[in-house]
Amino acid sequence: MFRVITANLNGIRSAAKKGFFDWFGEQDADVVCVQEIKCSQDDLTPEFLAPYGFQGYFQHAVKKGYSGAGLYTKHEPDEVIIGFGSEEFDPEGRYVEARFGDLSVISVYVPSGSSGEERQQAKYRFMGEFMPHLEKLAKKREVILCGDVNIVHKEIDIKNWKSNQKNSGCLLEERTWLTQLFDEKAYVDVFRTLDQRPEQYTWWSNRGQAYAKNVGWRIDYQIATKGVADTAAVTSVFRDIKFSDHAPLIIDYDWKI
Repeated sequence: MFRVITANLNGIRSAAKKGFFDWFGEQDADVVCVQEIKCSQDDLTPEFLAPYGFQGYFQHAVKKGYSGAGLYTKHEPDEVIIGFGSEEFDPEGRYVEARFGDLSVISVYVPSGSSGEERQQAKYRFMGEFMPHLEKLAKKREVILCGDVNIVHKEIDIKNWKSNQKNSGCLLEERTWLTQLFDEKAYVDVFRTLDQRPEQYTWWSNRGQAYAKNVGWRIDYQIATKGVADTAAVTSVFRDIKFSDHAPLIIDYDWKI
């Protein structure tokens, strides 16, 4: 078994105070991908750098307290790649890749466009740059892409489908990008191959009682190339403890590294 977890922490220090690392240490994971860590290298205590025998690798945003992605592994990677070569988005801290043989595990934090049109256009630019990168990678390697993609794919993935059609994260152009990734670029939405139930969400607004009422969005993914995706056996969304406004997504693969 090769267990992969992905979790948007909405601040690594905040999530730590809510017990994320204590939970992390009990999960028997091989790789844990984290996003929106919102810290600089100087903020990383030993607890954050190497918890429970794992080694952490990070890309921090230049802007303090913003964005940031990371990846923890208990296996020594053959190579770690920080950033995907984007002049605009690497300084925002959005990509960490660890390579184990012919498998790449990636932690990605796709920009949100919800703050306004300027950031929505940035999100589109990111999508435009990132697709060719993923396409190229899939031709050479098996890939498990983990992270907060900030896009729902289909009606089943969001509670209020109709009322969100004009909101970032549910726009047609964004959803079409995911469809293209799944239908044309050799990637698989692994969670959906294992669990076709409705109302399986990973993010809830802090407004109202969205979490309590399960008025959510499924925007955190493990997206994999077919070879490794076909070995996926078990998946779950962990909701017993609320570490952030996102819930961790766990998938077990029958894969050896």
